[in-house]
Amino acid sequence: MNTTQHPFSVVMAVCDQAHDLEQNLPAFLTQEYEPGYEVIVVDETSTDDTPNVLKLLKNEYEHLYTTFLPKPSAQLFRQKLAFNIGIKASHNDYIIMTKINFPPRDTDVFKAISEVLDQKADLTLGYLTKKRIRLQPFDTVAEAEGHIRRLERRISKVRERKSGNYVWGRYNFIILRKDCAIDILKLFEQNISASELFGIRLGILWKNFIRRSSTTLLYTE
Repeated sequence: MNTTQHPFSVVMAVCDQAHDLEQNLPAFLTQEYEPGYEVIVVDETSTDDTPNVLKLLKNEYEHLYTTFLPKPSAQLFRQKLAFNIGIKASHNDYIIMTKINFPPRDTDVFKAISEVLDQKADLTLGYLTKKRIRLQPFDTVAEAEGHIRRLERRISKVRERKSGNYVWGRYNFIILRKDCAIDILKLFEQNISASELFGIRLGILWKNFIRRSSTTLLYTE
């Protein structure tokens, strides 16, 4: 068991997701975690009620911080820019990058993660299931690159507006040290050909046979 626990900064980007914020953000904001945490939401210039929802939630939760991405420009990699803004605004050394669609299902999830987190790993990928969380640690960002760049779960259009062209893999969240964030964000810029994707999938399949065991966390019922 990990005896050294650190405060977390949870960073997410949203675009026209007022309903998702109302439904899911409180689950991030009601965690029982003694070292403390903050939740940073970056609004990608939403046109729905997102700003008002965030304003109301900020009045209720003092550890919620919000910022925004400037109005659309010629920049293509808006997801990268949004996460970059959120990470720069964070106050803690350990970052959890996630999406509003992947809320924790219990109030002690941050505590459970912290207790078994491999602090020697540059980053850890987290997978949510109905009853548990699986953590997959990587010693370096380079080792995790194939997983980060997978295309199975594409960022969908929200109200016919593209949220960005970065594609989220099968993982549900990324835990990393703040000093590794630049290397992760570089992967947001990379496009993948069909042949390269096939190679990545084969590489991951092989690594899954030989990699060290992942850590499994059970939710508290």
